[in-house]
Amino acid sequence: MTLDLFIRYIHFLGIISLSSALVLEHALIDREMSPTQLRRLVRIDAIYGLSALILLVGGLGLWFWVGKPAAFYSANPLFHIKVTLFLIMAAISVYPTLFFIRNRNAQGAVVSIPKAVVMAIRVELLLLIFLPLLAVLMAAGVGARG
Repeated sequence: MTLDLFIRYIHFLGIISLSSALVLEHALIDREMSPTQLRRLVRIDAIYGLSALILLVGGLGLWFWVGKPAAFYSANPLFHIKVTLFLIMAAISVYPTLFFIRNRNAQGAVVSIPKAVVMAIRVELLLLIFLPLLAVLMAAGVGARG
């Protein structure tokens, strides 16, 4: 019981912190930023990455160790869509992360942020909207076989 609660709590912390970091990134990013502002985004992006790792560990824990049997998730096509969307988000997040890291020590007054970096963050936010919907549908038994 305690392990189950702990893993669920870790999963929720991952969800909340990932969502918060991504929304904060979007709110703070601009077409041109000072090196100081960009370094702030690097820290927020690091929190985003750590949150994704915590979320993944919690999710794997729920899938394989506690809660419903692994077959409940493995047999549900909505679960596969949810995992796929999460992995797509992770892949998309690589581009902004690399841009932030490469430019965190930029010299000069302004760093121009490519439109693709902003769009990547927006696409991640869009995909993030669907993850709780898929979770709710799965919990309601949608997509379950048998």
